Amino acid sequence: MTPFGKRVRELRAAKNIQLKQMAEDLHVSSAYLSALEHGNRGCPGPGFVMQIAMYFELIWDEVDELKELAELSHPRVPVDTSGLDPKATLLANLMAKHIRELDDVTITRILAQMGFDEAETP
Repeated sequence: MTPFGKRVRELRAAKNIQLKQMAEDLHVSSAYLSALEHGNRGCPGPGFVMQIAMYFELIWDEVDELKELAELSHPRVPVDTSGLDPKATLLANLMAKHIRELDDVTITRILAQMGFDEAETP
């Protein structure tokens, strides 16, 4: 699941809206919406993010958060290390190879090291 998908699921749960109903209301397939929530589809376009924001009647701060989560929810992340120190390339490749082996504590620690605190992480 992506951070964006997690947030959409939380919004649906808070309003007690079934995935199928939301998909019908937004004129998309329930398979698409499910894939989006689970991270099996790429990032949604800005137009669809705004549709979701309007659907849930989000206020400006919440809309900005949803947009940011969409941008941070690419399930297949390209990492360009050209021109960087060889250690940066090594790190990117090792992360790609071993990301599935990391537990939540380790991921939280890495995020903290990069300047994200628990409150900011989706």
